Amino acid sequence: MGVRWSRMSWAEKNELWSRWRRGESLLDIARALHRSSSSLYQAVGIEGGIAPRPRRRSRLALTTPEREEISRHLARGSSMRAIGQSLRRAPSTISREVTRNRGRYDYRAAAADRRAWRKSRRPKRCRLATRPALQSVVAKKLTLQWSPQQISNWLRQTFPSDPEMQVSPETIYRSLFVQSRGVLKRALLGQLRHQHYFRHARASARVRARPGQIVNAVSIRERPAAVDDRALPGHWEGDLLEGAGRTYVATLVERQSRYVMLIRLPNKETRTVVLALARRVRRLPHGLMKSLTWDRGSELAAHQAFTMATNVQVYFCDPRSPWQRGSNENTNGLLRQYLPSRADFSAFGQAQLDAIAQRLNTRPRMTLGYRTPAAKLAEIVASMG
Repeated sequence: MGVRWSRMSWAEKNELWSRWRRGESLLDIARALHRSSSSLYQAVGIEGGIAPRPRRRSRLALTTPEREEISRHLARGSSMRAIGQSLRRAPSTISREVTRNRGRYDYRAAAADRRAWRKSRRPKRCRLATRPALQSVVAKKLTLQWSPQQISNWLRQTFPSDPEMQVSPETIYRSLFVQSRGVLKRALLGQLRHQHYFRHARASARVRARPGQIVNAVSIRERPAAVDDRALPGHWEGDLLEGAGRTYVATLVERQSRYVMLIRLPNKETRTVVLALARRVRRLPHGLMKSLTWDRGSELAAHQAFTMATNVQVYFCDPRSPWQRGSNENTNGLLRQYLPSRADFSAFGQAQLDAIAQRLNTRPRMTLGYRTPAAKLAEIVASMG
């Protein structure tokens, strides 16, 4: 189970954002911090991928040593004026500090310092939140699929003498990705040219895949030997089955039981495929999917996002080596009886695909001693419980 974000120390949080700004992947950061990738994914997602500004104490605020000194003076029975003179602070400052922290007899320096640090979090409302007219114009332009850069420059030219109607591209991005601001609807993210879950550091843009490559792909050769000989359950193979008119269905097969799942897809864009797979995987019993072996198709280029969302490691076959996913290839051949290549897969609803998968899963298999994949998987789930 992933460690909750709230339990991370400030040092760990600072290390996370420092590495994120340098363009490191969340998988690499998770390994460095010895944290689960899903917990870091949630932490970065809450901030929209935008590193929060470092918190600093105001130069006017009481310091930790000053609060400790106040506590010692109170224990000696010193007056507020005497304490103020000792610290070169106004007596009213000392009086407010003591009053808001349980009074003279129960004042504790450490507790008072923690309370002050917690209360100091007063986020400033962003520019769009305080200017409704500007917010409305920006939202309308986003629905027309204008980029934040285009909107910012258009505003500068349209309202050259009105600073209240101008905004930087970065402010627009922040208002979109950091949803806690509550300014622009998250649905407007879908109007951006590049679809991302959250804002990525500019440094990460330098790490680009060449055509035909998948960034940070883990080869099937690094897959544990126990997976190869089917000694352990929970390891799956996957692929896309293509129909007429470039329509697709995702197929997943559990290696030990040969249990198959079919997933309806509106297209084969990597974001679509990853979201659909992640939704389906999260419905499985905990621990039933530990790894996924996939072809070199670009539809799983966002495999790191899938791993972060599910904690499932993805392995990629060698180029032009379909036999490395033997169970999946064999199952795809069986599925062609129901999903021929000439068929338009968009006409199949998820319920129909589930019915097809059920047919295969309740059909006896010679390789299972004429047991059914469904029965074998039920046995695996029972043993896990």
